[in-house]
Amino acid sequence: MRYTYLGDKQTVANAVGMQCDPVRRPDGKCIISVKMATALVIDTHGKRHVVLRRRLRVNR
Repeated sequence: MRYTYLGDKQTVANAVGMQCDPVRRPDGKCIISVKMATALVIDTHGKRHVVLRRRLRVNR
């Protein structure tokens, strides 16, 4: 599943609109923070980022 990161006012300009995929655990679930506020994603260049989950949108 592919996501688009919308960012917020503190996001670096080159990260806004980033296409990314979630990093998954061995059981297939996405890696997220304890309070479910952030998620670990990997971009198209293979770099990992911690992003706000509320700013991720599913591509259709």
